[in-house]
Amino acid sequence: AAKDGFKAVEYLFPYAFPAQELAVRLKANGLQQVLFNTPPGGTDTDSFGKAWETGQRGTASVPGREAEFRAGFAQALVYAEALNCPRIHAMVGLRAEGASPEAADATLISNLQWAAAEAAKAGRDVLIEPINTRDIPGFFLNRTRQALEIIAEVGSDNLFVQYDIYHMQRNEGNLIATME
Repeated sequence: AAKDGFKAVEYLFPYAFPAQELAVRLKANGLQQVLFNTPPGGTDTDSFGKAWETGQRGTASVPGREAEFRAGFAQALVYAEALNCPRIHAMVGLRAEGASPEAADATLISNLQWAAAEAAKAGRDVLIEPINTRDIPGFFLNRTRQALEIIAEVGSDNLFVQYDIYHMQRNEGNLIATME
């Protein structure tokens, strides 16, 4: 990235490597880590990659997995501190089988209130990202308005939309009007 002129990087997950090793590499290359994701599922180092490979896409909205989300978010905060990363993407996850949308919303709001408070103590921001339903069928958060409603309900100053133009063009189109 540095050789190609970039000053900052973002990638899915840092957890396969020790945080201090990544920090050294970032510094050696003059790069700033600006964002990474919470674990997609699981809370130990070996499970991060396996969770992604088995189709897990986050736990923030999944009733019954609150402790797992919070443990993963706590691990993300450790990495964010070591990497001097200002933002963490809290992966919302797939619609939980058998859970009502209301139960998923309540779980997501509760988890995000907790995460935003923990992140604020560490001087970090939390992002949620609507994902298109073609690439990740069943993703719980997939509309801009839905993300904004969740953020309003959470009521934290450090919770934001990670607005990915690719995903929103595929799901919503009409990007200029949506952004306005």
